[in-house]
Amino acid sequence: MAQTWPDGKVTVACGPLPASLFEGFPNVEAVWAMKKEKRAGHWVKLWKRSIRTRWDMVVDLRNSAVSRMLWAKKRYIFGPRIDKALHKVQQAAQVMKLEDVPAPKLYFTEEQAQFAEGLMAGEGPVLGVGPSANWIGKTWPAENFIDVIQWMTSEEGPMPGARVAVFAAPGEEDQARPVLESIPADKRIDGIAKGNPGEVAACLNRCDFYLGNDSGLMHIAAACGVPTVGVFGPSYPHLYRPWGDHTAYARTPETFDELIDFEGYNPKTLERTLMESLSVQKVIETIQTLKA
Repeated sequence: MAQTWPDGKVTVACGPLPASLFEGFPNVEAVWAMKKEKRAGHWVKLWKRSIRTRWDMVVDLRNSAVSRMLWAKKRYIFGPRIDKALHKVQQAAQVMKLEDVPAPKLYFTEEQAQFAEGLMAGEGPVLGVGPSANWIGKTWPAENFIDVIQWMTSEEGPMPGARVAVFAAPGEEDQARPVLESIPADKRIDGIAKGNPGEVAACLNRCDFYLGNDSGLMHIAAACGVPTVGVFGPSYPHLYRPWGDHTAYARTPETFDELIDFEGYNPKTLERTLMESLSVQKVIETIQTLKA
């Protein structure tokens, strides 16, 4: 968008949680945060808000009826012809009928940059870590993260003496706190449940490396251009691996389907990780291939 139509103006409609991630994009004129409502009320409100505008282009990644009920010169809609076996970034490029797949990229407002400057203040390289996730099944054990951090920041590791920033979303504090507390006080940066996604992204942008579970934080770090390693278990790397030449991932020997193939499996009541079979050594080897 910024390259093809540098003077173009963009209105983004999205959920309240990711809204702050779009605020810094230089072409964004407005961000409409939509809270989900009963009986598709949020879609009705979006239609009423957008119907009076004659749009040059409508891009719909949700395949909603709203995009078909607006006046638009061009329409790009996520539909049945999209190859669902491709990575989500490639799918988005297909929606736009692009031959080259552009990598996600984030921009930051002045306020977001100031937030990051305050939280990340200090000297030396920073290792960013995301040891939590919104589902316990795809969280690598905290003790494994601790082992990898200790190796990475040791004299024999790729980031000797680095500071370590630990990030987690609100509600995931208990998963992340043991990792933070394992780091010497003068080397730790507490990013647990602090800031909105745009502010957290500005913090991740200041990291020199990122290691984390399959989560939004992992994708944000990759979109910031930070060398990123994701750890995977009960999820699909071919769809959700971090994107870009500066990224890599390590996964359990078992596939998602194999990990959840046991009696009594229920994703809503699961109370344990399903990633114990992913070894610390495997993750270290993955990091070494990216840091080589």
